[in-house]
Order: sequence, then structure tokens, then C-alpha cells
Amino acid sequence: MRFDGWIAGLGFSGGTRVVLGHWPRTPLGAFSDVMVERPDGERLLLAPSHRVADFVAATYVFDTVRIVPVEVNADGEGDGEGGGRLWSATAGPLALRFTVGRRGGLGLLLRAVPGALATRPAWCALTDGPARLLPGGVRTRGSAGGGRREWYGVRDLHAIAGASAAYQGEDLGTLTPVTPPVRFGFGSVPRKPGLARVVTTVEVRE
Repeated sequence: MRFDGWIAGLGFSGGTRVVLGHWPRTPLGAFSDVMVERPDGERLLLAPSHRVADFVAATYVFDTVRIVPVEVNADGEGDGEGGGRLWSATAGPLALRFTVGRRGGLGLLLRAVPGALATRPAWCALTDGPARLLPGGVRTRGSAGGGRREWYGVRDLHAIAGASAAYQGEDLGTLTPVTPPVRFGFGSVPRKPGLARVVTTVEVRE
């Protein structure tokens, strides 16, 4: 099963870390979901439907799963060349806004890899070693829940230049690195807040 879209990883000075997935092309249809790790360690999934929640919760680990409306508005969805793209998301108790900056050297390298190659599981397995050198516990392949295997084919990466968020109306603070790493699956997002263009492949065993 292939999920084509974007993943944003952000940390906030109040201790909350947020991972937003925005998936226009998937076997489950277009959807967005949010994974939140609170300062006390609670891992929360905010999903737009039971179908999405069941699949994601079978692949990753959460303490709480909530079915809530999830809406994402993205100016350009990270495909443009410059900075200044504004994203906003609402998901139940969470309200999030962030601005995408320019891509750095790693983003330029990722963009140089042909898409047909970058999304193959064999290539993702090859890039797993270099990915582990990045701060934050990044992985591009691993074992997921339910005996599933998963590969992340990253095709682009932009820094997040600024962000604001509130949870149940409470300001989460200023944008910070994603520390400690999130604990939803076998790997975390990069420590530096960023928006990645990703094709995720999940091998599901019936």
C-alpha cells in the first residue's frame, strides 16, 4: 500500500511534538491525520475516520485514538521553489499553523534522485544507513505494528521557518526542535522542524 503526500514534524517549547500527515493519494482515499506526543508522554492519534484510524493505529503505537474532523489548507503543498508557503490544520483539540522555508542542501540532494527510484523499497533500504546519521532517530525502513514492514521514500525536504499551535485552546509555545524524538513507530521525524515530500510504502500481511 502506497501513501503519497507530505509529513511535517514540529516541536514546541511547551513540550508537545506534532507530526502532521497530508495524503492526497492513498488506497484509503485522500486524508490528513495528526500524531501528537504530549509533554507527559501520551501519544495521541487524531484521525478523520474509523477506517483511517484503524489502519494507522495498526501500524503505529498510540495511547489514545480520537476520531475528529481533520482539515488541512496548504498554499502550494510544498512543491514550489521558494519559501513563504503557509500551512494550517485543525484536528479536534489541535490548531496548527506553520510557514515553510526554502529547501536546504539535503532537500536539493533528495530532489536530484529520480522519483521512480526514490520511492522503491530497495532504495529506501539503501538510504536507511545515512538517515540514521541525522539527529532525531530518523529511519527510512523498519518493522511496523501488526507484522507490517514500512519504507519511507523521501523526495524533498524544506525547513519550517515558523509555527504556532494550540491544544484545547492552550498555546503550545514557540517552535523548537523535535526533542525528545517521537515514539509512534520505529523511527522519529528529523530533529529540525521540517516538511518532507514522501511516498510511504506499507507491506500488509493478511
